[in-house]
Amino acid sequence: MQYLPNILFLLILIAGIGYFTRNIKKVVRNIKLGRELGEIDHKGERWVNVFKIALGQSKMVVRPLSGLMHIIVYIGFVIINIEVLEIIIDGLFGTHRIFSAIGPVYDYLIASFEILALLVLVAVFVFWIRRNFQRVKRFMSPEMKGWPKNDGNIILYFEVVLMLLFLTMNAADHQLQIIGAAHYSEAGMFPVSNYLLPLFEGVSESTLILIERTAWWLHIIGILIFLNYLYFSKHLHIILAFPNVFFGKIAPKGQMKNLESVTNEVKLMMDPSADPYAAPPEGAETPAKFGASDVMDLDRVQLLNAYTCTECGRCTSECPANQTGKKLSPRKIMMDTRDRLQEVAKNLDANKGEFKPDGKQLLDDYITREELWACTTCNACVEACPVSIDPLSIIMDMRQYLVMEQSAAPNELNVTMTNIENNAAPWPFNQMDRANWINEN
Repeated sequence: MQYLPNILFLLILIAGIGYFTRNIKKVVRNIKLGRELGEIDHKGERWVNVFKIALGQSKMVVRPLSGLMHIIVYIGFVIINIEVLEIIIDGLFGTHRIFSAIGPVYDYLIASFEILALLVLVAVFVFWIRRNFQRVKRFMSPEMKGWPKNDGNIILYFEVVLMLLFLTMNAADHQLQIIGAAHYSEAGMFPVSNYLLPLFEGVSESTLILIERTAWWLHIIGILIFLNYLYFSKHLHIILAFPNVFFGKIAPKGQMKNLESVTNEVKLMMDPSADPYAAPPEGAETPAKFGASDVMDLDRVQLLNAYTCTECGRCTSECPANQTGKKLSPRKIMMDTRDRLQEVAKNLDANKGEFKPDGKQLLDDYITREELWACTTCNACVEACPVSIDPLSIIMDMRQYLVMEQSAAPNELNVTMTNIENNAAPWPFNQMDRANWINEN
């Protein structure tokens, strides 16, 4: 019976981490449904971006208020993991505040945890007001109704409960230290939970132990629940932001990628010595499909982008097409891609790893052609994203499919391309007449 709590804790820990690992393996499998990447270049620059953008939150502070609040929550999340590690060790070995052996450093650690917990509560309250009452425009978009809005609030409620449990646990522990309860040796400084001590005056030692242990158990179980909830939430970016930034685009934002097969064909056309009837060189491959109509046609970075999207809406709020009333929302592009990917994943799960055609695809069933052609390719969404997501790459791949596979470009674009083909210019004038304007008075 003495070791029953430790055994129970071990079983809960194994179950929580095991289910989390299972879900992460699903995410990896789903991302691998995309096209393989070539060799990763500029690794040094990519690691710099990880430390600057993902770890340093450099793009968050472009908007000072939300950026500062997010950094507080982020730092709180990272640093309080040290406290979680202590709880795990204590739970497994039956110790109490095992890190208190480091002396005064531990006191300052606990004090910093408590101050961060209080700041997190303040930040969460600000976020909740902004999301639900201030009616910030980027939170009012059509794609943010229903589950996306509820998901954002659920995470905020999680944060509040976890921080309150942490402070309650510390307050009861501090009171037990004051009254000299066995097993509760003096350790830590409690600048915030110290103000909760009046709530425990006159409470018996057994009741205080019950309160402290209950808060302790609920806190660690809550963290495990939160960890496993990430798979179903936009907050999966807590984990994926780091690899996403590493694999993010580092080429100039205006530089578009070209299809190798098309590039080679154009080079052949421009080579006067080339034989236009010659067989393709050995090893040359023509893609089975140009562009993308479904998630399996996208590459793995694009699918990683979809899972990493924080739904913050900075991309949509910066999009000039969206600002002028067009249907396009870069955030919705990423959310639709993730939703379709999850639908494909459920199909795989239901059919033992084999995808059975379901009569749906990303194009038309999730993302409309009107959205795709509304994009101006200005890269404002890419520049605004705090975790290096590239909605434009998905838009361009789907446009490529429409043009090269379906010849389904808008009439205005077809006219322009025809003019370029016939007149070497987008205007419907004969090449011989293009310079006539010089002679006009």
